[in-house]
Amino acid sequence: MKKILYLLLLIFAFAKVQAQIINPVKWEASIEKKSDSEYLLSFKGAIESGWHVYSQFTPEDGPLPAEFLFHDNKNNYELIGKATESKTKRAFNEIFGVDEIFFSDKVIFTQLIKQINPEKETIQVELSYQVCKENCISETKYFEFNLKTLEAKEIQAAAIVNEKTTKTDATVTVEKKAEPKESDSSLYMIFFIAFLSGFAALLTPCVFPMIPMTVSFFTKQSKTKAKGIKNAIIYGVSIILIYVFLGSVITLIFGADALNALSTNVWFNIIFFVLLVVFALSFLGAFEIMLPNSWANKVDRQADKGGILGIVFMALALAIVSFSCTGPIIGTLLVEAASKGGIAPIVGMLGFSSALALPFMLFAMFPGWLNTLPKSGGWLNTVKVFLGFLELALAFKFLSNADLVLQLHWFEREIFLAIWIAIFGTLAFYLFGKITLPHDSPITSISVGRLSMGLVVLVFTIYLIPGLWGAPLKLISGFPPPMTYSESPYGVGGTSKQTASAIALPDGAHKGPHDIMAFTDYEKGLAYAKSVNKPILLDFTGFACVNCRKMEDYVWSDPRILSILNNEVVLISLYVDDKRELPIEEQYTSKETGKKIKSIGNKWSDFQITRYKANAQPYYIILDTNEQSLNKPTGYTPNITEYEQWLKSGIEGFKK
Repeated sequence: MKKILYLLLLIFAFAKVQAQIINPVKWEASIEKKSDSEYLLSFKGAIESGWHVYSQFTPEDGPLPAEFLFHDNKNNYELIGKATESKTKRAFNEIFGVDEIFFSDKVIFTQLIKQINPEKETIQVELSYQVCKENCISETKYFEFNLKTLEAKEIQAAAIVNEKTTKTDATVTVEKKAEPKESDSSLYMIFFIAFLSGFAALLTPCVFPMIPMTVSFFTKQSKTKAKGIKNAIIYGVSIILIYVFLGSVITLIFGADALNALSTNVWFNIIFFVLLVVFALSFLGAFEIMLPNSWANKVDRQADKGGILGIVFMALALAIVSFSCTGPIIGTLLVEAASKGGIAPIVGMLGFSSALALPFMLFAMFPGWLNTLPKSGGWLNTVKVFLGFLELALAFKFLSNADLVLQLHWFEREIFLAIWIAIFGTLAFYLFGKITLPHDSPITSISVGRLSMGLVVLVFTIYLIPGLWGAPLKLISGFPPPMTYSESPYGVGGTSKQTASAIALPDGAHKGPHDIMAFTDYEKGLAYAKSVNKPILLDFTGFACVNCRKMEDYVWSDPRILSILNNEVVLISLYVDDKRELPIEEQYTSKETGKKIKSIGNKWSDFQITRYKANAQPYYIILDTNEQSLNKPTGYTPNITEYEQWLKSGIEGFKK
């Protein structure tokens, strides 16, 4: 009886340990025959509540994107078109400074293929992805599709054919599904920004003077007040429809999410940068961007015919004539909407045109309000120049994106901030009347409004300056490159806060977060721990692990935790998503999972699973120099006091 109880306890303990292997996504593969030689491969994942799987098109410097590898495809089959995935959700990640693109609850990937070799009946596909909640897990699944029997199944890595592989094209065609609720907030924000942009366009020299002219036309041409109101409404609605049509065309040409994919592309970021610089120079007075005069003349002739059609052509005439002022704003708005993808360009044009059309309708309904409008004058050009400076500042965000993707370190944080300080500092001098531009009127004095705006810009400029010395600048979080992407991690002229940083590092060690001495090689870290007789803090982490960065930024930075990590333990950080390949002689097939261990990240992930029966990150273990655990491992622990107590319990166990 005792033996049976003992056996049951062993089974229970084993089951408890195995439960640490987290598998929050259940996959189901299927294959559908589309024609004699074409097949649709589908990968459907059911995601546990609260977990997120990241899209193939998550921006650079964010979490790891999903990736497909198609094996043994040489002269056997080819991929048709672009990989598709079900509708994604989006949220800004303050840690990485990018918008995460992810799935929750479920995900569907599909790929159309064409069979070339009739004798090749099976297709093997490798799916790598990252799934996160409080912890992050990097997973790889293997599938096999039978083109003859139309069967699909998950297989072990050892069964994969080691021949030529092809990656899927990282440009997505989105399945037509309802817009997720999580994206509503970003669309509302786009509408709000576009609405404000429409009002800004209204206050430019090309548009503002047209308000009284247009209203006078309606009041003179309409026989009754009711008729004038009706015509004004038709005019306003026509303006909205024209701009929404423009947004729809942009979306249809590039595809719902293709714009988003383009926005993370190096060359398109550079093109956007050049485009916005051109727009900015136009607003600053270097030249004017105008549509051909013949277009305006033809539209004017159609507008003279009267009736509803004539009113529609009047709205079109407004769009063409005012293009030199509205064009750069519309262009900037579409570029920004492109980074959101989906129907963002349509929503943006709806917001912009609504703000542009609303005053025309209201003043036509109530002509007496015209007397309250300020007179046209030099202040209109001031608005235009102000917008030019803003566009110039925004342009450098796109140049920064391109540099971050390429990791060239040509346009680091200090350069970005220096440029913004110069731009907004110059804008402040302009508003104070110390600088004039080509189309400005002579200045004898400045208005209280202009002075107030100048003070606001000057305050913002002064706020930016400490960023050169390492200030976080949370007000513009996400715009400049992160602190880690800078000439000096401690700011211009700054030095490390750690006095130990001047000491030579032992073999295999480097400066980790907050200058904590860390090892990325387990054996070297273990050898050092034995030499100094200190316990080991084993940190299973990842470059693209969101909560790993949160722990490092918000918990490890606390003075209590930092002191422990610097003085009482030896930190060994093992990155499970390190893509660098192992030497051929060190590659192997895992006995635990059956997966092929090709990279450094694979090695440490297999080490975590094999030895500790866990696969989530962050995952922390305190070991003695004999590699024995000193307390129960822990994962994501944002409570600083709780994490401190956990560290101390392990250290006390080492001292006993």
